[in-house]
Amino acid sequence: MEPLIEKQFRIRSYEVDFRGRVSPVAILNYLQDAAAEHAHRLGVAVTDLLPQGLTWVLSRSHLRLFHAPGVGEVLRVRTWPSLRDNRFTCREFELHDRQGELVALATTSWAVLDIATRRPVRLDTTLPPYPLIPRRAVDDDFSSLPRLDEADRALSFRIRLTDLDLNRHVNNAVYAAWALEVIPTEVMEECRLEELEIAFRAEAHYGDSILSRVAELPDGSGHLFLHQIAEKGEGKELARLRTVWRKNYAGEIPCRP
Repeated sequence: MEPLIEKQFRIRSYEVDFRGRVSPVAILNYLQDAAAEHAHRLGVAVTDLLPQGLTWVLSRSHLRLFHAPGVGEVLRVRTWPSLRDNRFTCREFELHDRQGELVALATTSWAVLDIATRRPVRLDTTLPPYPLIPRRAVDDDFSSLPRLDEADRALSFRIRLTDLDLNRHVNNAVYAAWALEVIPTEVMEECRLEELEIAFRAEAHYGDSILSRVAELPDGSGHLFLHQIAEKGEGKELARLRTVWRKNYAGEIPCRP
């Protein structure tokens, strides 16, 4: 079994933002694709678990961005599982461009869910053994993200079929897209996303209406936002997010409409 794999992705025209830079949502999809391929090679892919009435769910994600290449650039994604306990396993990621420049680092936490009971199961009695590399890409103990109480801005969305994954859950990258959509326009134009954390708390389903809420917190060197994704009607909390924004990369010209 390979403890680490590397996969390449060419940035497509529909994967860049209004600056022509690869979007954070595209990067999250690259990570998910690389993780799925490695899980398949290790014999623990979703398709291996479904016959047992089980599936993978992403619990936490922490992405740090250093450089945003443009269309046509090739990104190399390296991924490996770093640790595994009774209920959760962590998977790490490194992204580099063709010149070897660091693009992003990420760490994620996953659980195996019993589809019938909707509860996590023990990994030691469910998954076969597989090799680990005990090195974290981002040093994060996944402590709880703060709850957003009072929002500055909010937008509502309706969950589409195209938002769903193989589990018929909303794809994890869609939560990030919902959160980023409510960032103030002036921040999006003048700054770049440096850090994104997501804590998934409940499932969202096709046809539901959700509310993406955000509030800015004091931060002396940039912009810090807390986000909440919640059901629009009952208000059940689906996810908490935290984003950090800094001024554009040196030499990058802000894009204005």
